[in-house]
Amino acid sequence: MTPEEQDLVMGLAVAPCSPPTRTIDEVLAHFGESDGAALALRLLRDAMERQDADDVEMALIVHAAADASAEEFLEPLSELFPADWHRGYEDIVSMLGTLRSPKTLPTLVLATRWVPAYLDWDENRALAVKAIWALGAIPGPEAREALEGLRDDENEIIRENALKQLARRGEL
Repeated sequence: MTPEEQDLVMGLAVAPCSPPTRTIDEVLAHFGESDGAALALRLLRDAMERQDADDVEMALIVHAAADASAEEFLEPLSELFPADWHRGYEDIVSMLGTLRSPKTLPTLVLATRWVPAYLDWDENRALAVKAIWALGAIPGPEAREALEGLRDDENEIIRENALKQLARRGEL
């Protein structure tokens, strides 16, 4: 993606006290697309192929602006999550969490155990907590088993959040 295209996509981003300066229709027209989800998926796959962290972020911005479902992003996001060249871990966990699907379990469980280098300072384990809450929203015995596997984790924050989710599910 060119710097100009990145600026165009960044115009879709919403910031506190700053509404978007571009519309999804403007971005779609520039890229010759009519479907925001299709554009976001194309941009994501391209960014992954080139291992371009900035363009991963751009693809996720387009995805959000298009209000696209995360369902068709499941496979690439699951593949992307453990890669060490990007910064989209929290966004990926959030997107996968919206699916509430057992298919997301391996990636969400990994997110409870692995700490990316840029989050090494985070003693609150925000990424893990986000993943635990996403696990708690997934129905079925596989999600329960994943949460039960975290009950005895050495990290107190992980243990407490797993217990909270099990209690919320009525499975304690």
